[in-house]
Amino acid sequence: MIENFVEFIKYADQLKQVKRKTFNYHEKVYENSGEHSWHLTLAVLTFSSLSNEKIDLLKCIKMALIHDLVEIDGGDQIIYAEDPDKFDRELKAAKKIFGMLPSELGDDLLETWIEFEKKESAEAKYVGSLDRFLPLYSNVLNEGHSWKTHNISKAMILDKNENAISSGSTEIWNFAKKCLNECEEKGLLKN
Repeated sequence: MIENFVEFIKYADQLKQVKRKTFNYHEKVYENSGEHSWHLTLAVLTFSSLSNEKIDLLKCIKMALIHDLVEIDGGDQIIYAEDPDKFDRELKAAKKIFGMLPSELGDDLLETWIEFEKKESAEAKYVGSLDRFLPLYSNVLNEGHSWKTHNISKAMILDKNENAISSGSTEIWNFAKKCLNECEEKGLLKN
């Protein structure tokens, strides 16, 4: 059994090689998905009192840690890109990755990943809200770098993020809207 664990951990380490489309907060280098997963997990712990609903914090932590493992096989994709095959492609990767583990643990992680993707539970909505907020806030801190690079408008940001963030935490969404308005006033966002 330890061999399965070791193979899984070895494979999961590749997440550190997946480059995202967002800068780290304090330097102008793109973060990797491993850094993002750690940062999201820390945010899940930090903001937990702001969830709209009562949550199982351990389940949220588990979601945050595993939510992007599928990017090892498929890479990171900016949320503004339309890709109707994304879920099916990522589900195939999830089955492969979590299939490396003994079935009880592997099945649990696969179910947790699917739950996160569906965004129906309180935990999935909450973790999903922070997963959307962190890149948005990165753009606030780095003068809209990714927004400018990918020609993203305020309307696109609102369309993709309002429900995704507010369904997990209205307080986080209210803060995000305030940040977006400030960015627009500074000319960092196009209409």
